[in-house]
Amino acid sequence: MLVVDDERNIVELARMYLNNEGFRVEAAYDGREALERARALRPDLVVLDIMMPEIDGLEVCRQLRRESDIPVIMLTARSEDVDRIVGLELGADDYVTKPFNPRELVARVKAVLRRYETGRRPTRILDVGNLRIDVLGRTVAVGSRAVPLRAKEFDLLVALASHTGVAMKRDELLNQVWGADYFGDGRTLDVHIAWLRDKLSAATARIQTVWGFGYKLVAEDDVPQPDS
Repeated sequence: MLVVDDERNIVELARMYLNNEGFRVEAAYDGREALERARALRPDLVVLDIMMPEIDGLEVCRQLRRESDIPVIMLTARSEDVDRIVGLELGADDYVTKPFNPRELVARVKAVLRRYETGRRPTRILDVGNLRIDVLGRTVAVGSRAVPLRAKEFDLLVALASHTGVAMKRDELLNQVWGADYFGDGRTLDVHIAWLRDKLSAATARIQTVWGFGYKLVAEDDVPQPDS
Protein backbone atom coordinates (compact mmCIF):
# COMPACT_ATOMS: atom_id res chain seq x y z
CA MET A 1 0.00 0.00 0.00
CA LEU A 2 1.20 3.52 -0.79
CA VAL A 3 0.39 6.53 1.41
CA VAL A 4 1.08 9.92 -0.18
CA ASP A 5 1.06 13.21 1.74
CA ASP A 6 3.52 16.09 2.05
CA GLU A 7 2.83 16.21 5.80
CA ARG A 8 5.10 13.52 7.26
CA ASN A 9 3.21 13.33 10.55
CA ILE A 10 0.06 12.33 8.65
CA VAL A 11 1.98 9.67 6.71
CA GLU A 12 3.42 8.25 9.93
CA LEU A 13 0.04 8.26 11.68
CA ALA A 14 -1.56 6.40 8.78
CA ARG A 15 1.42 4.02 8.57
CA MET A 16 1.19 3.16 12.28
CA TYR A 17 -2.52 2.29 12.19
CA LEU A 18 -2.34 0.45 8.87
CA ASN A 19 0.73 -1.51 9.99
CA ASN A 20 -1.15 -2.55 13.13
CA GLU A 21 -3.80 -4.06 10.85
CA GLY A 22 -1.22 -6.06 8.94
CA PHE A 23 -0.76 -3.78 5.92
CA ARG A 24 2.69 -3.10 4.53
CA VAL A 25 2.92 0.64 3.93
CA GLU A 26 5.27 2.57 1.64
CA ALA A 27 5.34 6.37 1.58
CA ALA A 28 5.73 9.25 -0.85
CA TYR A 29 5.75 12.96 -0.04
CA ASP A 30 4.92 14.74 -3.31
CA GLY A 31 3.02 13.99 -6.49
CA ARG A 32 6.04 13.23 -8.66
CA GLU A 33 7.41 10.74 -6.15
CA ALA A 34 3.92 9.22 -5.80
CA LEU A 35 3.76 8.42 -9.52
CA GLU A 36 7.29 7.00 -9.54
CA ARG A 37 6.64 4.77 -6.53
CA ALA A 38 3.20 3.65 -7.71
CA ARG A 39 4.65 2.58 -11.06
CA ALA A 40 7.56 0.79 -9.43
CA LEU A 41 5.73 -0.86 -6.53
CA ARG A 42 2.31 -1.54 -8.09
CA PRO A 43 0.60 -1.23 -4.66
CA ASP A 44 -2.75 -2.80 -3.82
CA LEU A 45 -4.13 0.65 -2.89
CA VAL A 46 -3.04 4.30 -2.84
CA VAL A 47 -4.05 6.78 -0.13
CA LEU A 48 -3.50 10.10 -1.88
CA ASP A 49 -3.57 13.68 -0.60
CA ILE A 50 -4.96 16.31 -2.98
CA MET A 51 -2.87 19.35 -2.02
CA MET A 52 0.78 18.45 -2.67
CA PRO A 53 3.89 20.03 -4.23
CA GLU A 54 5.28 19.09 -7.67
CA ILE A 55 2.05 17.48 -8.92
CA ASP A 56 -1.26 17.70 -7.06
CA GLY A 57 -3.23 14.63 -6.06
CA LEU A 58 -5.95 15.11 -8.66
CA GLU A 59 -3.40 15.00 -11.47
CA VAL A 60 -1.72 11.98 -9.87
CA CYS A 61 -5.10 10.22 -9.74
CA ARG A 62 -5.77 11.14 -13.38
CA GLN A 63 -2.44 9.68 -14.50
CA LEU A 64 -2.83 6.53 -12.39
CA ARG A 65 -6.25 5.92 -13.93
CA ARG A 66 -4.76 6.08 -17.42
CA GLU A 67 -2.34 3.30 -16.51
CA SER A 68 -4.06 1.00 -14.02
CA ASP A 69 -7.10 0.20 -11.91
CA ILE A 70 -5.31 0.60 -8.55
CA PRO A 71 -7.88 1.58 -5.88
CA VAL A 72 -7.42 5.20 -4.75
CA ILE A 73 -8.65 6.90 -1.58
CA MET A 74 -8.27 10.69 -1.70
CA LEU A 75 -7.29 12.80 1.31
CA THR A 76 -8.43 16.41 1.35
CA ALA A 77 -8.36 19.23 3.88
CA ARG A 78 -11.23 20.87 2.02
CA SER A 79 -14.89 20.21 2.70
CA GLU A 80 -16.44 21.57 -0.52
CA ASP A 81 -18.40 19.08 -2.62
CA VAL A 82 -16.49 20.08 -5.75
CA ASP A 83 -13.28 18.43 -4.51
CA ARG A 84 -15.07 15.19 -3.76
CA ILE A 85 -16.92 15.19 -7.06
CA VAL A 86 -13.78 15.95 -9.10
CA GLY A 87 -11.90 13.18 -7.31
CA LEU A 88 -14.70 10.69 -7.96
CA GLU A 89 -14.97 11.80 -11.56
CA LEU A 90 -11.25 11.12 -12.04
CA GLY A 91 -11.73 7.59 -10.75
CA ALA A 92 -11.09 7.76 -7.00
CA ASP A 93 -12.89 5.04 -5.05
CA ASP A 94 -13.44 6.99 -1.84
CA TYR A 95 -12.29 10.09 0.02
CA VAL A 96 -11.41 11.08 3.60
CA THR A 97 -11.56 14.68 4.82
CA LYS A 98 -8.69 15.86 7.03
CA PRO A 99 -8.34 15.93 9.96
CA PHE A 100 -9.45 12.32 10.01
CA ASN A 101 -9.85 9.55 12.55
CA PRO A 102 -7.14 6.99 11.64
CA ARG A 103 -9.53 4.15 12.53
CA GLU A 104 -11.95 5.51 9.94
CA LEU A 105 -9.15 5.53 7.36
CA VAL A 106 -8.39 1.88 8.16
CA ALA A 107 -12.08 0.99 7.83
CA ARG A 108 -12.32 2.71 4.46
CA VAL A 109 -9.17 0.99 3.21
CA LYS A 110 -10.57 -2.39 4.20
CA ALA A 111 -13.94 -1.62 2.59
CA VAL A 112 -12.39 -0.54 -0.73
CA LEU A 113 -10.08 -3.56 -0.85
CA ARG A 114 -12.96 -5.87 0.01
CA ARG A 115 -14.99 -4.50 -2.91
CA TYR A 116 -12.07 -5.02 -5.28
CA GLU A 117 -11.34 -8.53 -4.02
CA THR A 118 -14.96 -9.67 -4.02
CA GLY A 119 -15.91 -8.30 -7.44
CA ARG A 120 -19.30 -8.76 -9.00
CA ARG A 121 -18.96 -10.85 -12.15
CA PRO A 122 -22.27 -12.46 -13.15
CA THR A 123 -21.96 -14.43 -16.38
CA ARG A 124 -24.83 -12.95 -18.35
CA ILE A 125 -25.79 -10.37 -20.92
CA LEU A 126 -28.38 -7.78 -19.87
CA ASP A 127 -30.54 -6.21 -22.59
CA VAL A 128 -32.82 -3.26 -21.89
CA GLY A 129 -34.19 -1.66 -25.04
CA ASN A 130 -31.20 -1.13 -27.33
CA LEU A 131 -28.88 -1.10 -24.34
CA ARG A 132 -26.69 -4.20 -24.04
CA ILE A 133 -24.53 -4.87 -20.98
CA ASP A 134 -21.91 -7.63 -21.00
CA VAL A 135 -21.45 -8.07 -17.26
CA LEU A 136 -18.50 -10.46 -17.45
CA GLY A 137 -16.72 -8.45 -20.13
CA ARG A 138 -17.68 -5.18 -18.40
CA THR A 139 -18.72 -3.53 -21.65
CA VAL A 140 -21.79 -1.49 -22.58
CA ALA A 141 -23.22 -0.73 -26.01
CA VAL A 142 -26.13 1.33 -27.25
CA GLY A 143 -27.08 -0.37 -30.49
CA SER A 144 -23.74 -0.96 -32.24
CA ARG A 145 -21.97 1.89 -30.44
CA ALA A 146 -19.72 1.09 -27.48
CA VAL A 147 -20.19 3.35 -24.45
CA PRO A 148 -17.17 3.63 -22.14
CA LEU A 149 -18.08 3.81 -18.46
CA ARG A 150 -16.07 4.24 -15.30
CA ALA A 151 -15.99 1.32 -12.87
CA LYS A 152 -18.65 2.66 -10.49
CA GLU A 153 -20.86 3.83 -13.35
CA PHE A 154 -20.78 0.31 -14.78
CA ASP A 155 -21.52 -1.33 -11.42
CA LEU A 156 -24.43 1.06 -10.83
CA LEU A 157 -25.87 0.34 -14.28
CA VAL A 158 -25.61 -3.42 -13.68
CA ALA A 159 -27.41 -3.05 -10.34
CA LEU A 160 -30.27 -1.20 -12.03
CA ALA A 161 -30.40 -3.42 -15.13
CA SER A 162 -30.46 -6.57 -13.00
CA HIS A 163 -33.81 -5.35 -11.66
CA THR A 164 -35.30 -3.70 -14.74
CA GLY A 165 -38.58 -1.95 -13.98
CA VAL A 166 -38.13 -2.35 -10.23
CA ALA A 167 -37.66 0.75 -8.09
CA MET A 168 -34.50 0.38 -6.03
CA LYS A 169 -33.91 2.25 -2.80
CA ARG A 170 -31.03 4.73 -2.63
CA ASP A 171 -29.48 2.85 0.32
CA GLU A 172 -29.78 -0.44 -1.54
CA LEU A 173 -27.91 0.96 -4.55
CA LEU A 174 -25.21 2.48 -2.34
CA ASN A 175 -24.74 -0.85 -0.57
CA GLN A 176 -24.56 -2.84 -3.80
CA VAL A 177 -22.19 -0.52 -5.63
CA TRP A 178 -20.12 1.14 -2.92
CA GLY A 179 -20.46 -1.51 -0.20
CA ALA A 180 -22.17 -1.63 3.18
CA ASP A 181 -19.11 0.00 4.78
CA TYR A 182 -19.25 3.09 2.54
CA PHE A 183 -18.93 6.25 4.64
CA GLY A 184 -19.38 8.83 1.89
CA ASP A 185 -22.06 11.33 1.02
CA GLY A 186 -25.24 9.88 -0.51
CA ARG A 187 -25.08 12.59 -3.17
CA THR A 188 -22.35 10.51 -4.79
CA LEU A 189 -25.16 8.29 -6.09
CA ASP A 190 -26.97 11.24 -7.68
CA VAL A 191 -23.78 12.39 -9.40
CA HIS A 192 -23.18 8.94 -10.91
CA ILE A 193 -26.83 8.72 -12.03
CA ALA A 194 -26.43 12.07 -13.82
CA TRP A 195 -23.27 10.84 -15.58
CA LEU A 196 -25.02 7.64 -16.68
CA ARG A 197 -28.03 9.53 -18.03
CA ASP A 198 -25.74 11.73 -20.08
CA LYS A 199 -23.70 8.85 -21.50
CA LEU A 200 -26.77 6.72 -22.26
CA SER A 201 -28.85 9.53 -23.76
CA ALA A 202 -29.17 7.64 -27.08
CA ALA A 203 -30.44 4.45 -25.42
CA THR A 204 -34.05 3.33 -25.55
CA ALA A 205 -33.81 2.78 -21.80
CA ARG A 206 -34.20 5.43 -19.15
CA ILE A 207 -33.14 5.83 -15.54
CA GLN A 208 -36.21 7.19 -13.79
CA THR A 209 -36.21 8.97 -10.45
CA VAL A 210 -38.68 7.55 -7.95
CA TRP A 211 -39.14 10.59 -5.75
CA GLY A 212 -38.45 10.03 -2.07
CA PHE A 213 -37.32 6.46 -2.76
CA GLY A 214 -34.62 5.85 -5.36
CA TYR A 215 -34.23 4.97 -9.04
CA LYS A 216 -35.27 2.39 -11.62
CA LEU A 217 -34.22 1.48 -15.16
CA VAL A 218 -37.02 1.02 -17.69
CA ALA A 219 -37.22 0.29 -21.40
CA GLU A 220 -38.60 3.15 -23.49
CA ASP A 221 -41.78 1.21 -24.25
CA ASP A 222 -42.46 1.12 -20.51
CA VAL A 223 -42.03 4.86 -20.00
CA PRO A 224 -45.46 6.48 -19.47
CA GLN A 225 -46.33 8.85 -22.31
CA PRO A 226 -48.12 12.16 -21.74
CA ASP A 227 -51.73 12.36 -22.87
CA SER A 228 -52.02 13.72 -26.42
